[in-house]
Amino acid sequence: QELISLAKQCDLPTKKVERWFRYRRNQDRPSLSKKFCEASWRFTFYTVSFFTGLTVLHDKPWFWDHRECWTGYPQQPLLPSLFWYYMLELSFYCSLVFTLPFDVKRKDFYEQIIHHAATIFLISFSYCANYIRIGTLVMVIHDASDCILEPTKIVNYMKWKRVCDGLFITFSAVFLITRLVVFPYKVLYNTYYYSMELFQPFFGYYFMNALLMILQLLHVFWSCLIIHMVYKFILVGTMEKDMRSDTEESDKGEEEKEQMRENEKNGMVHFNNITNNNCIQSNGAQQRNTKTPFLVNGYAKER
Repeated sequence: QELISLAKQCDLPTKKVERWFRYRRNQDRPSLSKKFCEASWRFTFYTVSFFTGLTVLHDKPWFWDHRECWTGYPQQPLLPSLFWYYMLELSFYCSLVFTLPFDVKRKDFYEQIIHHAATIFLISFSYCANYIRIGTLVMVIHDASDCILEPTKIVNYMKWKRVCDGLFITFSAVFLITRLVVFPYKVLYNTYYYSMELFQPFFGYYFMNALLMILQLLHVFWSCLIIHMVYKFILVGTMEKDMRSDTEESDKGEEEKEQMRENEKNGMVHFNNITNNNCIQSNGAQQRNTKTPFLVNGYAKER
């Protein structure tokens, strides 16, 4: 009702005023350069972390045979390379918690909070309980798809459609295989069932598996989003939007997007001037001694 009243006072169509308010709201959203920078530095870390994990683990027996994770447990020596690999991952996820309020807020914001908290607890507890071998497998499995996700977003921001489409298909395949096949077999089966053949369950068994199950539930959630995007990709033929794109209204259709782009071309500053002038001219003479609302920087105020 306020929008209709304001449109009548300004002698402008309601749709035009609504689009202008929407444009003002979108100005507060993160810019493309900010999203590009965020994806770039995360791509740098994930790439360094993934190849560090491969370098550290390629000659370790438990990397190829997950049953070796329990050989000699709990008396398993902590190698310096494993220690620094752990510290690299733990410091990164702790930094994500501190920078979370300043990063681009995406649709899965709350799932990301749960993921970061579960990961920090998992890395810390696995280090204290000497689940080092299991922890290294979890970290390298996760980094395998993350180091492909970030360059996919980067080339999408750069409008390199063909490269983006190829990376998106690669990322989808790697994510679904590592998170829905490799992770359950290499990690969950190992900790839930095979460990029971060697040791009796204790507190660490339940706590560790609870954290791993939280991660797996998040994997299923993100896999559903990716499968949905793959389905749209097959229908459209190209990836139109960034994965886990920043928060948008669900009812914004293609027609509204086109109208918004048209408004941007015409210049919203000019529209702001026209709106203010119309409001002052239509109401100033008749209601000189009364308070009437008018638009100032996208908000209704009284004069």
